[in-house]
Amino acid sequence: MKPTLFVLAAGMGSRYGGLKQLDGLGPNGETIMDYSIYDAIRAGFGKVVFVIRHSFEKEFDELVLKKFKGEIPIEIVFQELENVPEGFTYNKDRKKPWGTNHAVLMGQGTINEPFAVINADDFYGKESFQILHDCLETLEGKKNEYCMVGYRVGNTLSESGSVSRGVCSCDENDLLTSVVERTQIERIGGKVQYKDEQGQAIDLLDNTPVSMNMWGFTPDYFDYSLEKFKQFLQERGNDEKSEYYIPTLVNDLILSKQATVKVLDTPSKWFGVTYAEDRPQVVLKLNELIKKGVYPARLWKNKVKQ
Repeated sequence: MKPTLFVLAAGMGSRYGGLKQLDGLGPNGETIMDYSIYDAIRAGFGKVVFVIRHSFEKEFDELVLKKFKGEIPIEIVFQELENVPEGFTYNKDRKKPWGTNHAVLMGQGTINEPFAVINADDFYGKESFQILHDCLETLEGKKNEYCMVGYRVGNTLSESGSVSRGVCSCDENDLLTSVVERTQIERIGGKVQYKDEQGQAIDLLDNTPVSMNMWGFTPDYFDYSLEKFKQFLQERGNDEKSEYYIPTLVNDLILSKQATVKVLDTPSKWFGVTYAEDRPQVVLKLNELIKKGVYPARLWKNKVKQ
């Protein structure tokens, strides 16, 4: 069975101020997500599952899904605030769902094969999808063996300001030992640095692996995710803004030796619109990739409403 691509898109409505403002960066209005789906198809993924919100389901179908009709099978699942296990309560003042690992949990029952998880608005690169696909194919029928694409931190920086990244530590077998969120990462005087808790600048080697939320799991991950989510709700369900993140569970599974995560090196350069000033650079980078023949000028034959 071919691996599935699971796209976290539930935050789109709020982040972009409505899907009508979904930013077209390619020469024919292609979004970053369009390039991800294109890369996934040619890497060999068999299906795409999107997690979205009910509030923009109609817009999403009109502006996003119609492009992919006939290209690859598509399914939709929904992430809503009220999607909590039976018997659990939460702060009624809360306005938004529970974060990235809650979004992944929405795929339970729909995804029954090894699957990749990506953000909708990050450009991951052709090589990364192929590397992740090939690893997932080896995990068919296995449990407790996961993977993630580790980007070289020097390939993930913004020219417009500092960024936050999940800095990874690995053992001699390239198995993940921890993911630590580091802030204020930028290149200063030719060196990549971040600020630690005391505000001290700490150097990072350019090829230090960081997580850009490009993961590979098998379906047993959902069971762990549900149990941990119940614990999360017991401890933090009354917090108005608490979030249940993928690295939280991954770190717990690694420390408890319940699962391993293989870190897959990629030469791909990540990019995205972290700052408004990043947009022209992203457009330029996409055009350069088109000129090199990595992508066609028009990705899809299906036109959608503008």
